[in-house]
Amino acid sequence: MEYTTLGRSGLKVSRLCLGTMNFGVDTDEKEAFRIMDAALDAGINFFDTANIYGWGENAGRTEKIIGRWFKLGGGRRARTVLATKFYGDMQDKTDGPNGERGLSAYKLRRHLEGSLKRLKTDHIELYQMHHVDRNVSWAELWNAFEHAAASGQIGYVGSSNFAGWDMAVAQGEAKARGLLGLVSEQHKYNLLCRLPELEVLPAAEHLGIGIIPWSPLDGGLLAGNWHRGGAGKRSGDAKRLDKHREQLEAFSALCDELGAREDTVALAWLLANPAVTAPIIGVRTLEQFQRSLKAVELKLDEQALARLDEIFPGPGGDAPRAYAW
Repeated sequence: MEYTTLGRSGLKVSRLCLGTMNFGVDTDEKEAFRIMDAALDAGINFFDTANIYGWGENAGRTEKIIGRWFKLGGGRRARTVLATKFYGDMQDKTDGPNGERGLSAYKLRRHLEGSLKRLKTDHIELYQMHHVDRNVSWAELWNAFEHAAASGQIGYVGSSNFAGWDMAVAQGEAKARGLLGLVSEQHKYNLLCRLPELEVLPAAEHLGIGIIPWSPLDGGLLAGNWHRGGAGKRSGDAKRLDKHREQLEAFSALCDELGAREDTVALAWLLANPAVTAPIIGVRTLEQFQRSLKAVELKLDEQALARLDEIFPGPGGDAPRAYAW
């Protein structure tokens, strides 16, 4: 396994991040334990989850599974760089009107306490905002994050689904308070979704924020599932597959030339981008996890990267070059 620092922090994390969204939903606890054990054995130390995983009335289920795995001992917790997120509705009636989606100092405190209890730990290395809330001031949020860090409950702060200017405002406010600010941004980014190259990736690189791509295989479309008996659980309907069929066929042919599976090439393409810290591999089975490991070994040359650009054109450069002189 290869490692890199998380944004401008000194924290070393693996180049692949284990996503746990399926645990307790499509992946039962026994299989989840096997996947997490295999991840540590493979050198993956970066695990990502969220308080709402389990979804709806089962929100929190995934964190509970991870917590029970930590309790098995064997250095599992000490070897894991743990990341979780807050923003959504945890279906807790005692939250009252504050249970609605959003950010606040109140919600940060309550939901952090809930995550720590479910995860059976006293600290979280990376605490992330699952979405931006522009109705809340950064004075409120940074004060709450600062208190949580001072108490030892969190180590670093990350964001998810932020625009480039959201990150810039957050970092400016953090700097004014003498804080490190954001160290990471989780963002949807893959060969079929390259819009972040306009604003988000350039902003992140400039501000020292590591990009953690979610949905790196676009729900399975980039895993080759479309010609292996299915388009993927979250790939959308047949219309979406038809829209990209020509690209996917060309991609499949290129992968055959490279002697690698589509999912391996799609992840390796992300790893070749200096803005990317670690793609999130949201596997459902141990077999899927083991396949994902090959991405770190595959180094795409300039010719292969150029051909991928031809098949999956980006937005034409960063902003404003992509749409102005």
